[in-house]
Amino acid sequence: MTQNYFYYFAYGSCMCPVDLQRTFGEPTYPYVVGPAKVNHYRLGFYRKSLRRQCGALDIVPDDHSSVMGVLYHLPQRLSEPLDIREEIPHNGYRHEFITVECQGRIYPHVRTYVVVDKLSQELAPNDWYFNVVLRGAITCGLPESYCWQLFHHMKQLQQQQKYDLKSA
Repeated sequence: MTQNYFYYFAYGSCMCPVDLQRTFGEPTYPYVVGPAKVNHYRLGFYRKSLRRQCGALDIVPDDHSSVMGVLYHLPQRLSEPLDIREEIPHNGYRHEFITVECQGRIYPHVRTYVVVDKLSQELAPNDWYFNVVLRGAITCGLPESYCWQLFHHMKQLQQQQKYDLKSA
């Protein structure tokens, strides 16, 4: 029996195959196609994760930006557990189908997830989320300059949040 597959673009904690393995209960690194890029979007922490009690990543349309992430080729049987992780039934994220560049190829109609009810301003990630996002970016071979950009963005949000709490 042949298994159906789907392409999935991860840009947050799911970039980390070890963290994604916790969701699926099986190794996910074999499903990694490689580092990937999506044009006309930018990253932002526009969701408050109730589970993690911190800001969580989202991508929002932006004609002048691009987002790096990881392209997976997942078996269809992992679709529902991925939807549950992304809180599809509870209005966390929704499917969005995008075009992805990976290893010199263009992949149309790739599934990713975007936040349903976006915050008006970014909310800092906690240290756990910060680390798992960065670990995924590094593990899956995103460019070093992008990893540093991601690091500085998250660190800046955390420092701003600490400053805002002290000022309040």
